[in-house]
Amino acid sequence: MASGLPTAGGTGSPAAATSPPGASSQPSAGSSTPSSAATATAGDPATVAAIKSIIERANQEQQDAFSKGDPTLMRDTATSDYYQEMVKVNSDLANAGVSAIKLLKLEWGEIRLTGQGTAQATTFETWETTYSDGSTDQVREQNVYTLVQESGAWKIKADDHPNSNPGLPPGPSVSSPSGPGTPSPSSSPTPGATVSPADLSRNWAGYAATSGTFTGVTGTWTVPESQGGAGFSGAATWVGIGGVHSRDLIQAGTMVTTDAAGNVQYQAWMETLPQAARPVRLAVKPGDSVTVSVSEQSTDLWLIRFENHTTGETYQTTVRYSSSRSSAEWIEEAPSAGRRIVPIGNFGVVQFSGGMAVQNGRSVTIAESGAQPITMAGPNGGTLASPSPLTPDGQGFTVTRSDAITPTPSRSQGSGA
Repeated sequence: MASGLPTAGGTGSPAAATSPPGASSQPSAGSSTPSSAATATAGDPATVAAIKSIIERANQEQQDAFSKGDPTLMRDTATSDYYQEMVKVNSDLANAGVSAIKLLKLEWGEIRLTGQGTAQATTFETWETTYSDGSTDQVREQNVYTLVQESGAWKIKADDHPNSNPGLPPGPSVSSPSGPGTPSPSSSPTPGATVSPADLSRNWAGYAATSGTFTGVTGTWTVPESQGGAGFSGAATWVGIGGVHSRDLIQAGTMVTTDAAGNVQYQAWMETLPQAARPVRLAVKPGDSVTVSVSEQSTDLWLIRFENHTTGETYQTTVRYSSSRSSAEWIEEAPSAGRRIVPIGNFGVVQFSGGMAVQNGRSVTIAESGAQPITMAGPNGGTLASPSPLTPDGQGFTVTRSDAITPTPSRSQGSGA
C-alpha cells in the first residue's frame, strides 16, 4: 500500500515517477530477499496470523476501492488518519492516469510486537500499475507497516518507507540525461592519440553494434561512486537501442551527478528520444549491482526492466516507441543539458558484464554482435574516458575515466542536439 503520492506522467507513456501502491521504498543495501514466510516474529502464532490477515485484506481493499471508486471499502483496516491518506493516494493515482492497480506478489519480512497493542510488519510487495493508454509498469519494493489495536482489532496506522526517495523528483534539469543521442566524432583529436577519429565521441564511451536489426539489449554494472572534483558534472551508465546512425533512441540506466556545491545525487532513469529523460522509482547508490534491459515484446511495444541485485528491488515498464532498431549500445556518457554536454564526472572505473543483444532475432554477446569500441574525447582532443578490450566471454569490458583532461562544456551534436 502506498503512502508516497504519485505524479502525473506524459501523454502516451506511463509515468515512471508515479508510485504504484506499495512501491515507494527500497530495503537497505545488502539485505537479503525474504522468503514467503516471516523471517522473524515476536508474539504467538495467532497474533502473527492476525497481523498478516489485516495487511492482506487492506491490500485487497485498496484494489477494490480503486476499481469501484468507493474509498469507504478501505475504512475497516485503517486508523482514521491512515484511511484519509489512502483515500488521497487512490485519488492521486486516478488523477495521474492510472486505470488499474494489482498486487502481484506479497513476500513477508520481519513481524514483531513493539509494545502493548502495537506491532510492526515488513513486506516486499510487487504491484502492477496499468495506465489509461494501456501501458503498464511493475515495481517490487519494501513496506514497513505500523499497526495498532483498536477495540481489540488490528488496524494499520502507517506505512513507512525508510530508504525511499519520496516522489523521486528529478534534480535540476541539467542533471537528467536529456538526449545523449549519436556519438559525435571529434574533428581534431590530439596528435598521437591511441584511437582513430572514427572511434571518437564527444559524449559516449563504450561499445556499439550497428550491423543488423536489434530488438533487445541488456547489461550489468556496479553503480560507480563519484570520485569528487570541482564544478557541475554528470556520468550516465546505460544500454539502449538506436541512436548511432539515427535520431531515435530508447535507453535506460543509472546516473551520478554533482552540483556546483559538490552535492552528489544517484538515480535510475529511462528515455525515449525525443522525449526528455525521466527518473524511475528504483533507488540506487554506489556499489549496487544493477542489470538493465530493453527488449521489444511486439511491434513497437518495449519492455524496460531494472533489477538492483544488491537490494533485491526491481522496476519494469512497457512503452510504445517506434524504433529504427538500427544499433545496440553499452555506454558510459557525459549527459546533455539542453543543447550542451555536461562535463563528464570523475566516475573512476565502470565494469560492464553480461552484455547481450538480440540481433536479427538471435541472442548474441557484445563480441558476437560485432560491436566496436568508442572512446570519449575532449573538445580539444585527448581522452576523457576509454573502454577496455572485451573480456574473454565477449560480454564485458571496463570504461575508465582519464584524470589527465579536465572537460569543458561543448555544443552537443547528434540526436541529443
